[in-house]
Amino acid sequence: MEIPLILVATIAFFCELVDSSLGMGYGTSLTPLLLLMGFEPMQIVPCVLFSEFVSGMTAAVFHHRAKNANFSRGSADSKVAVVLSLFSVVGVVAAIFVAVNVPKNVLKLIIGLIVLSMAVLILFAPRLKPKFSWKKISILGAVASLNKGLSGGGYGPLVTGGQMLSGVKVKNAVAITSLAESVTCLAGVILYFVFAKEADWTLAPWLTVGALLSVPLATLSLKKLPEKAAKVAVGVAILLLGSLTLAKLVL
Repeated sequence: MEIPLILVATIAFFCELVDSSLGMGYGTSLTPLLLLMGFEPMQIVPCVLFSEFVSGMTAAVFHHRAKNANFSRGSADSKVAVVLSLFSVVGVVAAIFVAVNVPKNVLKLIIGLIVLSMAVLILFAPRLKPKFSWKKISILGAVASLNKGLSGGGYGPLVTGGQMLSGVKVKNAVAITSLAESVTCLAGVILYFVFAKEADWTLAPWLTVGALLSVPLATLSLKKLPEKAAKVAVGVAILLLGSLTLAKLVL
């Protein structure tokens, strides 16, 4: 049975609504859902990356205007975003070269293992209390982008949660993740376009439109949430995404 593309756009809308509000959930939930609907990894991952490049950059602009973060030149938020972006590009380059050189079934297995590992990190990372350091932020970006490049998801929960555990305020962490993830996705899109001739870009416009429509509402939602409530919401989202990921692997 052919899947209506308007349904794909609708799913992208709700996944991005959560992602731009809480800094996670787009690729993490969208990729497994599209796999269950019968799409192949090379139909999904490049298109998820493209749509999140566009929606992430748009979300960063909206977050800056709403004062959820300050991306002015020289600001602390800008510095964290730049470091995350640079090391994320390194991770996503490695991921794309793995993705285009393995069979589809092996790629699905890799995606499953990444999602399982990510779920374990999401569920247990909140118990850790590391202090902020540029080294940890750099490693965080590289590891998260490796997940992103291979599976289309897994960046937001690690980067948003990691920043919060490193002392970055929740609203700033969400906005910074949107900007850094957008740059990471752009690198991934370019590499898939150049090296992955089998990539299918049919879903890209539908995912992009669906995701973009949710950005203004998501930005306003984060702005209106009190800091404590936002922390609770992010914590609950991490637990739900971890549980959902584990469930997808079992079913």
